[in-house]
Amino acid sequence: MAEPSGSSWRRAGLAGAAIGVLAAGAAAGVAVERLTVGRSVRQKARLALDATGPYGGLRGTPGRVLADDGTVLYYEVDEVEADASSAGRRRRLFGRKQPAPVTVVFSHGYCLNQDSWHFQRAALRGLVRTVHWDQRSHGRSGGGVSQAGPDGVPVSIDLLGRDLKAVLDAAAPEGPLVLVGHSMGGMTVMALAEQYPELIRDRVVGVALVGTSAGKLGEVTYGLPLAGVNAVRRVLPGVLRALGSQAELVERGRRATADLFAGLIKKYSFASKDVDPAVARFAERMIESTPIDVVAAFYPAFAEHDKAAALAAFREPPVLALAGDNDLVTPSSHTEAIAALLPDAELVIVPDAGHLVMLEHPEAVTDRLADLLVRAGAVPAGETFRTR
Repeated sequence: MAEPSGSSWRRAGLAGAAIGVLAAGAAAGVAVERLTVGRSVRQKARLALDATGPYGGLRGTPGRVLADDGTVLYYEVDEVEADASSAGRRRRLFGRKQPAPVTVVFSHGYCLNQDSWHFQRAALRGLVRTVHWDQRSHGRSGGGVSQAGPDGVPVSIDLLGRDLKAVLDAAAPEGPLVLVGHSMGGMTVMALAEQYPELIRDRVVGVALVGTSAGKLGEVTYGLPLAGVNAVRRVLPGVLRALGSQAELVERGRRATADLFAGLIKKYSFASKDVDPAVARFAERMIESTPIDVVAAFYPAFAEHDKAAALAAFREPPVLALAGDNDLVTPSSHTEAIAALLPDAELVIVPDAGHLVMLEHPEAVTDRLADLLVRAGAVPAGETFRTR
């Protein structure tokens, strides 16, 4: 592979200075930790946290489908349990009636995978049919990244919407649907609605948009001074392309700076100070498993994302618009803007919560999702799901 040009690395140097603004807060905390905790101790702690709890361990019936450009998309289905004990559990949760034949489809965010819905999946498991899938180039799905679309077209949110349609055709070809999307997954749901409005009209009985945006992501400041953000925004696309061309070298660098990387992830994923360390480490593993060339390929799609008009397709079914009050990635104001375009939507802003609100405050997200399923007619009114 050809070496990046000198100008590319000069841009990388300029971006490094700008990106240093983002890292400053995390680096300060890491520096204090280094004074008190040895590297080997930190490594052992990570290994211990990796073995803690069942996070990300839930698996369903696997399936694969080809996207329209031949990319292999991986999904899993959790069916409704049919044994007597599970029937009793359903009655306790929803009353005496059986749940409607609905499929709840979960779409995850950028640099995550289907396991990011761990707590909600556990709560619904065996009670309602669910589909969990990995977006292209994430998790167990395939996909080229620098030229990831049909005919060599780069990644776009529209492409992800078509991917979701392929998954629905394979995993839930009939029956009512509830679409749940977090961050990029919510954008994917919007792109599906824009391209397949008849599907939304005929089959979708509920929508949950969690920590996502309908556009204007170029205005997000990530909690930083505007000047620093503008400097990063000018050079970051070119820097990511340069780094993506040297993926192996960059991955070694990421491993060498694991402490700083973990600090940044925590800062931009969570808001509360008492996040379960095992949950924080679980999020870190998902994000650090996303290769730098995938990060680089997907990043430009967000600047182009504008699906405000597509939200009109969601005016009929019940909609939940939920975000953390201290989300630095897709601020709660973006969720409020979605709710403003959908006046009948339930707007929920979760206190003391960041971007990964479904992991940070799973009980709040699961409770509101359970209520959405009741409002959508997917389940009869009754007790809510187990939240943990």
